[in-house]
Amino acid sequence: MVVGFMTSRTGRWLRIVTGAGMVLGGLTSGTSRGAAVALVGLAPLIAGTLDLCLMAPLFGLPIRGEALRRQLGVEEEAPLLEGLQYPATRSTTIH
Repeated sequence: MVVGFMTSRTGRWLRIVTGAGMVLGGLTSGTSRGAAVALVGLAPLIAGTLDLCLMAPLFGLPIRGEALRRQLGVEEEAPLLEGLQYPATRSTTIH
């Protein structure tokens, strides 16, 4: 199902990259049509980043990615930036 793919990590990254490409391409064209493309590109960019699936309500499904995956019975996804580790504490040395 298309909605299931769109809520996967790969689908989210695809929407983010596509939206960013539309925004950058539209802004670099310098025309009013390009500005319109940039505005339209904000939708997949923001939706993918915030884990929203804007097409899901058309199928009677929830818009939030977590609830949608739960309802579809899809295994819970890891965050977009899997493997990114932040230091637990920062050590500060004062001399």
